[in-house]
Amino acid sequence: MKSLGKLFQSGDWKGEKHVPVIHAPEKVNSGEKFEVKISIGDAIGHPNSFEHYIAWFKLFFQPEGGKFPIELATFNFSAHGEGDNLTEPVGLTTVKLNTSGTLYAVSYCNIHGLWENSKEITVE
Repeated sequence: MKSLGKLFQSGDWKGEKHVPVIHAPEKVNSGEKFEVKISIGDAIGHPNSFEHYIAWFKLFFQPEGGKFPIELATFNFSAHGEGDNLTEPVGLTTVKLNTSGTLYAVSYCNIHGLWENSKEITVE
């Protein structure tokens, strides 16, 4: 059986413009709200033209010891520009966690496919 998981690419976001960057604290207090921002191209810009663009991000949380991830957010980017690239793909959401685990971000480039990144987060 083929697996979608084998299609995900990853790397260091500082050297690869397709890897989603997860901006979130490493530690949070249980039950307190905090912001999670997903961006792309923080170190190396990614085009946002009609021919080459990031179509969407998805954000998941996998609780420590949990069997399945929880989808936290989906960000769709349907506006693409020419010339000065009028928009850049960025997603921001507010999250409240009660257990430690891992945040996973997935991005989709219309030319270069699926990319992933993760960040562990500790809940105190």
